[in-house]
Amino acid sequence: MNERGSLCVYGPVPSRRLGRSLGIDLVPLKTCTYDCVYCQLGGTTNKTIERKEYVTVEGVLGELERKLSVGPAPDYISIAGSGEPTLNARIGDFIGTIKNLTRIPVAVLTNGSLLWMPEVQEALMAADLVLPSLDAGDEQLFRYVNRPYKDISFECMVEGTAEFTKRFPGEVWLEVFLLKGVTGMPSEVEKIAALVKHIGPARVQLNTVSRPPAEAFADAVSQEKMEQLRRLLPGTVELISENVPAELSTPSVPGATDADILALLSRRPCTAKDIAAGLGLHIHEVMKRVPALLAAGIVAHMRQNGRTFYFAKRIY
Repeated sequence: MNERGSLCVYGPVPSRRLGRSLGIDLVPLKTCTYDCVYCQLGGTTNKTIERKEYVTVEGVLGELERKLSVGPAPDYISIAGSGEPTLNARIGDFIGTIKNLTRIPVAVLTNGSLLWMPEVQEALMAADLVLPSLDAGDEQLFRYVNRPYKDISFECMVEGTAEFTKRFPGEVWLEVFLLKGVTGMPSEVEKIAALVKHIGPARVQLNTVSRPPAEAFADAVSQEKMEQLRRLLPGTVELISENVPAELSTPSVPGATDADILALLSRRPCTAKDIAAGLGLHIHEVMKRVPALLAAGIVAHMRQNGRTFYFAKRIY
């Protein structure tokens, strides 16, 4: 078993993009090819393009089987988490193992930075859904917003995403993440729109800041402005709401442990409602447990846009 053990599997998470999503984390916290200004997990501590076996398939399989044996099936099993999952050199083996274990569709959330690599493209071919990102329309803003590893060029990232989209037998949903005063304006969205047309995803998911970002200057675009900007993008464009759908907030299966809560909060800041929806706990149970974790000093909280977010102080 890898050093992080069974806690590579977390959730299910109430995802605004995928419904109830059971997460699998394939790299250590903030091991990534980018250091995005808006990242909800803070600054990247290991910016790299080195692909290796950060987490073993064998170390995850038992916990995945346990998670799948209790409660309603999640809508997706999502390979995502606390860094860039395609940095794990065995991601293709993970996908194959999951497909042999269950019929639940497998989604891969990636920043798209390594899709120019033939071996990464091949590794993702068995997935059902791949969700790469495009956060800027030119090299300059790409470097400002995503702060990529020095050897990753904007052109290479875009062309790799376009090539993969044409080859991939499943669907590609492209996330476009906009920032107020940076990319959240018509002139910049028009640049992005031209690249979206070139890439040709099945849909675009238009998003903005909803959780505490890595940099304080990374501000959200208003919902009214997002509605206006979506009209500039081609094809099917879905505006990602900051609210979790009501059907995801229904408690499912009791019995989630404090370790499950910490595993979830290590990957994303969550409100009490997020925790309840993701782990099948009643909201009153969450509000009993979270204060104890705060008092123990292993969970902290902060306010943003009138909501309280809880996050783990270290990875679990």
